[in-house]
Amino acid sequence: MLGPHVPDLRALELLVVVSRTGSLGAAAAELGITQQAASSRVRTMESLVGEPLVTRSKRGSELTPTGELVVQWADRVLDAAQELDAGIGALRADRRGHLDIAASLTIAEHLLPGWLVGLRAQQVQRGQQPTDITMTATNTQRVVELVTADEVTLGFVEGPDAPRGLRHRLVGTDELVVVVGPAHPWALRSRRRVTAATLAATPLVVREVGSGTRTVLERALADLPMAAPVLELSSTASVRAAVAAGAGPAAVGAHAVRDDLATGRLVRVTVTGLDLTRRLHAVWKGGPYPPEGPARELVAWASRR
Repeated sequence: MLGPHVPDLRALELLVVVSRTGSLGAAAAELGITQQAASSRVRTMESLVGEPLVTRSKRGSELTPTGELVVQWADRVLDAAQELDAGIGALRADRRGHLDIAASLTIAEHLLPGWLVGLRAQQVQRGQQPTDITMTATNTQRVVELVTADEVTLGFVEGPDAPRGLRHRLVGTDELVVVVGPAHPWALRSRRRVTAATLAATPLVVREVGSGTRTVLERALADLPMAAPVLELSSTASVRAAVAAGAGPAAVGAHAVRDDLATGRLVRVTVTGLDLTRRLHAVWKGGPYPPEGPARELVAWASRR
């Protein structure tokens, strides 16, 4: 633990420059501060040491023997401080240049690419070197684990609520839509509306446990007895393919099936009495704001979209 007699580093730096220049005014000019501020720093150090450190005359400023001794010690301290400053600067440059993120599959496949392109364009416009970003696409539970373990700096997740234990910011909302293949009985125009109870009683194609999609669906149907899934798959693409092949209905993010609905590969079914809205959150560890640099810029960009 540092004792009560450790002076401010900038005051030490001033004392070293006074020793070299022989002038308090010249030292103040070199450091970009006023002479009044320089005098104040010297007085503060003298009060801390308990003895005069600088004598002033018409010819300039000279260090007292005690001042010369403090400068000898200060040289070593300032060398270490400069090494620390350079190291921190390198860390900040590395954080500026590279960012590891993780995102749940719907966000990773349908939203994040546009956010990353927008962030890059913004950085280029500002004259910044574009950030090198490594992205892991996985389910929401795994994203939370990666952020918690400091394996990634920033995560994007989907679900009814923000995960506990992490800082978070809402960046958007999405909804699940129930879809079936064109040959499914529910695809008939006269039958494209079912109740929540009917959906719960029907074997569904679902995502794996831990995915935001499955969490939202099970939360919405929590008060109803649910049939066992007909298939449990680990990606949105495989769920869409299984539904199109006739395996059964599924609840999938609206972003993920937009093209399938437009081409008729899948058919949307309305479910009455069911709220399948889900929230999209950025998550991180630490302070109330995302980490400074590209992580914070990416969250801001996603929020504006």
